[in-house]
Amino acid sequence: MRKLLLAVALTAALASNAEAQTVHDARVADLVQARTVRLALFLPQYTKNSVTGEVLGNGPGVVAVEIGRALAARLGIKLLLAGYPTPAAVVDCLKVGACDIALIAITPSRTAELGFTPPVVQQDYTYLVPAGSSIKSTADADQPGVRIAVVRNHLSTLALSRVLKRADLVYAEAPDPAFDLLRTGHADVMASARPTLLNYLPKLPGSRLLEDHYGANIQAMAVPKSQTGWLAYFSEFLEQAKASGMVQRAIENAGLRDAYRVVPSSKPN
Repeated sequence: MRKLLLAVALTAALASNAEAQTVHDARVADLVQARTVRLALFLPQYTKNSVTGEVLGNGPGVVAVEIGRALAARLGIKLLLAGYPTPAAVVDCLKVGACDIALIAITPSRTAELGFTPPVVQQDYTYLVPAGSSIKSTADADQPGVRIAVVRNHLSTLALSRVLKRADLVYAEAPDPAFDLLRTGHADVMASARPTLLNYLPKLPGSRLLEDHYGANIQAMAVPKSQTGWLAYFSEFLEQAKASGMVQRAIENAGLRDAYRVVPSSKPN
């Protein structure tokens, strides 16, 4: 109940703190006419109600949902949530117009297919190390004989492969199997995004996350490539949301202060 009240209060605050723009803005007239904006989430950004099947924001998805709610409140329309198994499925959804917005990482391939607002939030890539490990930094991990558990084709793994020089990668197909490699001693560290690793921290007593990072997942709101009007409107909204502290409050109220950072605006507001 307390979390629900916090979410309601946060949504109201986000909507009231943003400087109101008319919902008759031609750039978003089609959304206002449709009375809904569809936000796409991917695992592990959401869970489903086991009884109703309703998609609910979870973990990092909570930030996306709260931003989406604030945007919907600004427009005077409803936010609808849709869950997809992978980021690639979310990209496909946006490409064919089956959903409207998503908070996802900016990559060269995606920018060729989607429209992106300026960066909104950032999650660092770092390591989870077990109790008793002598590894204190990302540089310590990049040594001969060190085995790093990673998820195959994950953005954090692709970033690591570009900078790693000496250590060996041990691949798994998903985060849970990658963690099992570390837990069972088949890897010396696990590499991933900080929010993902924070979930595993309590499952391995004495383990810790490194303070530094070897890369970052920089996320922005994505829209279908053809929706240039939406993109301009949402970009203005999000720059105001960051400058006013709204996005930071969304991060803190979601309990993700140690996992996410707001990306500063590139120009004065």
